[in-house]
Amino acid sequence: MIKRIQNKVAESRLALPVMAVFACLVWVLAGVIQGQWWMQFVCFAVSTYLMVELNNGNALIRIYSRMVSCAFLLMSCASCFLFPSLGGAIVELCFIASFAIAFHCYQDKQSPGWTFYSFLCLGLASLVFVQTLYLVPLFWLLMKVQLNSMSWRTFFASIIGLAMPYWFALCWLLFRDKFELSVTHFQQLAEVRVPFDYSMLTVQQVALYVFVVVLAVTGTIHFWRNSIDDKIRIRQFFSCFITVDAVVLILLALQPQHYDMLFRMAVVCTAPLIGHFIALTRTRITNIAFFAIVAVGLLLTVLSLWMPSMSL
Repeated sequence: MIKRIQNKVAESRLALPVMAVFACLVWVLAGVIQGQWWMQFVCFAVSTYLMVELNNGNALIRIYSRMVSCAFLLMSCASCFLFPSLGGAIVELCFIASFAIAFHCYQDKQSPGWTFYSFLCLGLASLVFVQTLYLVPLFWLLMKVQLNSMSWRTFFASIIGLAMPYWFALCWLLFRDKFELSVTHFQQLAEVRVPFDYSMLTVQQVALYVFVVVLAVTGTIHFWRNSIDDKIRIRQFFSCFITVDAVVLILLALQPQHYDMLFRMAVVCTAPLIGHFIALTRTRITNIAFFAIVAVGLLLTVLSLWMPSMSL
């Protein structure tokens, strides 16, 4: 069996350490020291670790490969102008954690504990980005259709987990006599701007969106064509990634004012798809595609460092 450069890199044990060093270098160049973005960097490091665990713990790729984590790092570094956003870093971390915990509930309708923690993460994310609540019905649907973990017990556990951060937040607001902030928070759910208003986006933001869409479509088509080789459990997990990714990318296209948060969610869902593509294909065309992905990712990283976004 022919092993191209793409496959040697995908199966190399040095791939993730090299990408981790690259990511740290990008953070330094982006200004983590001058900007005092230490909490953002900690969230990013923990998010990367969770992506590693998401891949390893669920065996998302049927061979030894760290391409899921590497793809996550590449897309994150290409959008390094988002690094200063602490809210975005928290949402991304909670989003990954929610997926990782939800997968523990696969085919287990008696898992209210794991379900509670999964939706607790979504609830924490919604404290920062209330529009995260739009995705809750989708997660319930995935629990029913893909994960087969929906029951009355897990449903009520999800509601309690989702509501718990708000119980503590409301108690704090009442103590500080600032209850009106809770009303303002939920009012944002009804604030919908004119769709497709891209005047607020910079060139690199649009380029990154197109880049991630191309990666998502490429990974999705590849998985649909070759999913027969994966276990049923892995097919269900990837169906979750594909579904959430499609919804998030559509939401981002409709409401680009939420670019910071939604783009990070898209990166989380796209990383397993393109990682699966890179690790498990071995043709001449896919080898060229691998070089193109790396080249475009590096180019976008340079552009993001050279021309930081002014939209934050």
